[in-house]
Amino acid sequence: MNFISICDFDAARISDLLDLAISLKEKRMKGESSELLKNKSLGMLFEKSSTRTRISFEVAMTDFGGHALYLSRRDLQLERGEPLEDTARVLSGYVHAIMIRAFKHETVSKIAEHATVPVINGLSDLEHPCQSLADLMTIKEAKGKFTGLKFVWIGDGNNVCNSSILSCALMGMDIIVACPKGYEPDAKIISNAKALGCKVEITDNPKKAAGGADVLYTDVWVSMGDEEEKEDRLKTLGPFQINKDLIDIADGDVIVMHCLPAHRGQEITDEVMNDSHSVIFTQAENRLHAQKALLLKLLG
Repeated sequence: MNFISICDFDAARISDLLDLAISLKEKRMKGESSELLKNKSLGMLFEKSSTRTRISFEVAMTDFGGHALYLSRRDLQLERGEPLEDTARVLSGYVHAIMIRAFKHETVSKIAEHATVPVINGLSDLEHPCQSLADLMTIKEAKGKFTGLKFVWIGDGNNVCNSSILSCALMGMDIIVACPKGYEPDAKIISNAKALGCKVEITDNPKKAAGGADVLYTDVWVSMGDEEEKEDRLKTLGPFQINKDLIDIADGDVIVMHCLPAHRGQEITDEVMNDSHSVIFTQAENRLHAQKALLLKLLG
């Protein structure tokens, strides 16, 4: 089984995984350890730099007595023209799973097509399902439920937004995406979410969207690969900032989320990052626990 999209798991399987993740978090806090993945190896192929993805997967494998190998594109024969399908086959003979963080979703799909071990999407330009697992875990810890919650995305309709839409569809949340025209999330993603019965609304009015929100979520305005558009993006997305004004019109128990890294003063203010409504650093920590649960499901 692969984990390329959050939709590779149904709601029941995600619920089980989240329960396991919360249990693993509690055990780690108590100092309990196990070697459930002893003698297992995870190959981590990175085309993009990473903080949370790399560290969380490495620590997860170490905590379970396994081993993680960091493999940049420069370290492999990919840089000299070896086909992706050959790399996938070779890696499958050495490691028990492959995690890939790629510029293009097609790269992840091709690796998964030719690998004979589980493949995990650590980020592509279309989705970031590992982030969504941690997000769902954080919402469950904070809210105790999913059904009936109003999830509001503010800013660029990027890969994390796409996975958030699908997560809401799977777990029974409605979602409003407030973004400028031309920055909407993927149309096929929206269609798939609606087919699952999710109410998806797209608006260019962040204040209208934030009213009564249970979850307010944002991400950077200039992602890796968008640097040439930086000036235009900052200008266009300027009104789509999570700040105290949006907090004040959201639900009184709203939680604020950001997948990090954050550019304070752009998509989110310092004040909100440090506010009592912010669960951003819990969310970051939960990448570890959610991915430990994922690895156990795929390899245990």
